Amino acid sequence: MRVLVTGGSGVIGAGLIPELIAGGHQVRLLARGAGEASREWPAAVESFTADVTDVDQLRGAASECQAVVHITGIIAEIPPHITFERVNVGGTRNLLDEASRAGGPKFIFISSLAAERGASAYHKSKLDAEALVRAYSGHWVIFRPGNVYGPGDEVISKLLNMQRTLPAIPMIGSGTHPFQPIWYVDLGKAILRAIEAQEVHGIYELSGEEITSADDLLDRLERVTGRTPLRLPVPEFLADLTVRAAQAIGVPFPINESQFQMIVEQNVVDPPENNALSRVFHITATPLASGLKLLADGQPEQEPAEGVGALERKRFVAEITGSRFTAEELLEHFRQHCAELMPIEFDAEPGAAHEVVKGASLTAFVPLRGNIQIRVEEVTPRVLTFATLRGHPLAGVVRFSTSAVRTGVVQFDATVFARAATVFDWVALKSGGSVAQNWTWRTVVERMIEVSGGSSDGVREERGVVSGVEEGRIEEWIGDLIAGRKRDERS
Repeated sequence: MRVLVTGGSGVIGAGLIPELIAGGHQVRLLARGAGEASREWPAAVESFTADVTDVDQLRGAASECQAVVHITGIIAEIPPHITFERVNVGGTRNLLDEASRAGGPKFIFISSLAAERGASAYHKSKLDAEALVRAYSGHWVIFRPGNVYGPGDEVISKLLNMQRTLPAIPMIGSGTHPFQPIWYVDLGKAILRAIEAQEVHGIYELSGEEITSADDLLDRLERVTGRTPLRLPVPEFLADLTVRAAQAIGVPFPINESQFQMIVEQNVVDPPENNALSRVFHITATPLASGLKLLADGQPEQEPAEGVGALERKRFVAEITGSRFTAEELLEHFRQHCAELMPIEFDAEPGAAHEVVKGASLTAFVPLRGNIQIRVEEVTPRVLTFATLRGHPLAGVVRFSTSAVRTGVVQFDATVFARAATVFDWVALKSGGSVAQNWTWRTVVERMIEVSGGSSDGVREERGVVSGVEEGRIEEWIGDLIAGRKRDERS
C-alpha cells in the first residue's frame, strides 16, 4: 500500500514511518522540506515537496495512494501567513480536495485530545478541521491523541531540557494541571492499524494509561537526570502576561500563548474507558517512566543552521613525535577512554551511556550550564565525530582525527564547527563561555600528547569565522552526516 504522510518530519511522523516501512508499505512524505527530510529514511520513503496551504503544489500528492495520514499542523501562529486558519483548517481542506481528486483514499486526520472542549485558538482550529474531515466522501478516521511525546517534541522534551540546563524552572500555578501523554511509537502503531483495518472508522481518543502533570513530570525527570533545580511558582495570570509579552516582542520563551492555554486545560481521556489505544487497537501503552528514559537518550541534534551568530571553526592540533601508538591506535585509545580524557564529568546522569559507539548519546555536566549531550555520528579508524544535541549551548559538531604526517610523527586534531544555539548562548559565549570551551579542547589535545608517550612542540590553535560557499559546504556536510547516521539506524 502507498501511504501519503504529511508533516512526517516531526515527532508523530518519526513514530509512524518506521511502522509503515516495517509493515511493507511505501511512504510518500509530504512537507515543505520533504527532500531534506526523506534523506534520513531508507529508499522506501519517497519525497513530495509541497506546502499544504498551496493548492497547486498539492496537485498529484495523493495520486496512486491508498491512504492519507494528515499530520501537518501548527501550535503557534506567525501572522500574517502562518495562522491556524490558513494551515490547520485551510491546509486540511486543500488536502481533502486533493484526496477526493485522487479517487478518495482512506483519510486519517491527527487532531487533538482536547479539540472538542479546549478553549485555545489551536483547539478551535482542530475542531473546525475535524468538521471538514467528517464531510469527506471517502473512508475517514480522526485521531485525538493526548500530548504526543518523543525526541524533539514541543512540551515534554522542552521540560527535559529545562530540567537539565536551568538552575530554576518556572511552574505555572501549582504545576498540577493534569494531562495524559502518549509515547510517539505507540501512536505510530495505532495509526498503522487504522490504515490496515477496514472496520476502523470514526473519532478515537487515545493516550497513555498514566495521567501526569508538570510537577509530577519534573519529579520523574529529577530521577532521570539526577538534577534538582529550584521550582519557581508563577501565578497563572502572571504567566499568561509573561508569555504574551515575550511572544509580542519576539523573545524566546519555553512555551507560547497557545501552549500555555493547553497546559491549563484538562487534556485527559474522559471517561478513561474511552481510551482507544488498548480498547480498539490492542496496544499496551509504554509506561511513562520507560518513555522518559528513552526520551532522555533520544533528543535530536542541533545543526549549525539552527543556531545564531557566525559559524566558527576552531582547530586544536598537535604533531607528536615518538608516539607509542600508530594514528589508528591513537584514535582508538581516545575512543575507548574518551570520558577520562575529556576535562568534564561524563557521569552526569544515572545510567547514561559511556561507550563511544556510533549513535550513542553521551551526557556531561558543565559548570554554570548543567547537563549537556552529544551524539556519536561517525566512527572510522581515523575519525570520530560528535554532534551537539538539543539543550547544548552550541549547534554543530566536534571532530577528532589522527593522521601519520611523516615517519615517526602522528598528528592529533580536534576541530569544532559550530555557532551558538540560541541568543542567550551567544551572549554567554561572548561573556567568557568561549574561553572555557577553548580550554576544554586544548586540554584534550594536551592529554593525548601525554598518553601517546611522545613529545610535541605544543598545541597549535586556529580560529576563524566560516562564511559564504564554505559555510554552505560545511552545513551540508554536517546535515548529510547526521542524516546518514539516522538512515543507517532506520534501515
